[in-house]
Amino acid sequence: MKKILALALGFLCLISTTGFAEVMKAYDESANAQTELNKALSQAQVSKKKVLVIFGANWCKDCLELDKSMKGVNQSLIEKKFIVVKVDVAQFDKNLDIANAYGNPIKKGIPAAVVLQPDNTLLYATKAGELADARRMGDHGIADFFQKIIKDHP
Repeated sequence: MKKILALALGFLCLISTTGFAEVMKAYDESANAQTELNKALSQAQVSKKKVLVIFGANWCKDCLELDKSMKGVNQSLIEKKFIVVKVDVAQFDKNLDIANAYGNPIKKGIPAAVVLQPDNTLLYATKAGELADARRMGDHGIADFFQKIIKDHP
């Protein structure tokens, strides 16, 4: 019993000192982004949805805020229309080939987004850092952003 309590206390200390975001990272730093993208494109063909690629990093507060909003109040809006792939760009030195294939949407900051047809045709890419200030956009501003994309690219 003492061992279980010690383990539980240790886990709670880890969360409180590193923050929950450190334990549960928004971006899988070990993922093969190209494989994940290919899988999402295949799923999109079957589901007739578009693919939403979100570029970001775990150190980026705006990226974490966007991720939180996408899993919270905006989740149903996004899940109806998109298969989501999150691509870790680390310190702007990882998965750059993928970003560059879609016009380098991370050029003006992260998080950045790309919307693709199931055949990998580019429909939309952030060009001016539209999501790079996600903390100030709030859930409502993020919802407005995605609703505009949906409206412009039905």
